[in-house]
Amino acid sequence: MNALPNLDRFRKRAGDLEAELSNPAVFADQRRAGDLARELQRVRKLLADADRWQALQKQIAENEKLVADPELGELAKSELEPLRRDLERADRDVQRGLVPPDPNDSRNTIVEIRAGTGGEEAALFAGDLFRMYNKFADTQGWKVEIMDTSPSERGGFKEIIFSVNGQDVFKKMRYESGVHRVQRVPETEAQGRIHTSAATVAVLPEAEDVDIQLKPEDLDISVCRAGGPGGQGVNTTDSAVRIVHKPTGVTVRCADERSQLKNKNKALRVLRSRLLAHKQEEEAARMSATRRDQVGTGDRSEKIRTYNFPQNRVTDHRINLTIQNLPAILQGDLEELIEALMTDDYNKRLASTVN
Repeated sequence: MNALPNLDRFRKRAGDLEAELSNPAVFADQRRAGDLARELQRVRKLLADADRWQALQKQIAENEKLVADPELGELAKSELEPLRRDLERADRDVQRGLVPPDPNDSRNTIVEIRAGTGGEEAALFAGDLFRMYNKFADTQGWKVEIMDTSPSERGGFKEIIFSVNGQDVFKKMRYESGVHRVQRVPETEAQGRIHTSAATVAVLPEAEDVDIQLKPEDLDISVCRAGGPGGQGVNTTDSAVRIVHKPTGVTVRCADERSQLKNKNKALRVLRSRLLAHKQEEEAARMSATRRDQVGTGDRSEKIRTYNFPQNRVTDHRINLTIQNLPAILQGDLEELIEALMTDDYNKRLASTVN
């Protein structure tokens, strides 16, 4: 970006938002007040990033003039490379700020991981993915809460559902939706042959009561005794809750808590989030014929990433990015992957906005 775009409309919008938020009557609607405050924060950040971009451009120009100076030339030259890196980051931040945010970005998130093809090895891989996301959440300061699990015999998961709460959870986690493939020698393989297994990941923005209204007559709620290993507490009471949403046939089961009420509340959270995701997917499909070409569509049938143990590499097929450090990624070091996916997504959204 050689020059800043015209940001007058954003400066005007910041003024309008400040005026609106100074009116006490706005806070009668807490949801609207929150939306306005978040928009003002975003616009202010864009304007601050633009100021930083201009300051860096000016400083780089001054340093370039001083390079030939016999006394200050070496110092000016040594500062140029860091300044240019800072300018590149500022440029990226400004470009991202121009793209209208996804309303779901600030939402908490429901993540569902299911073992796919590969039997027990796929279940073990599902467990690896859960631990990877759990460790990534720790690095982000997010809170993970397990909603329901279906353990496998060797310590993996046939299915695990959990919520992630914190700042910008969906904004970063949305790119994990899809089929994750693993290539490695399973523990059960006697001849050392490499097997390919898979697990599916669904990332759903968590719905609020106002997003999805659940009518009691539309719900078929039943309780049963929880299954699975352990044989204590959770398995000796009728605490598991199964909810069927009659109009859509969507079924949710939660059994991770000993309390039937807690399991019911968790199941309702998952149900609302699934219904909201379905509703938003239908709306997006109607609005954009090019949706399938974009990163982060959430298509769970799409193979998005391969984890190759023999070659110590992880490849994200959507952006053709390969990282030769598989152990670090499985330990939750996902920043490079997610940053690259976010950049690609923003570039496509910016292009569609401009066009």
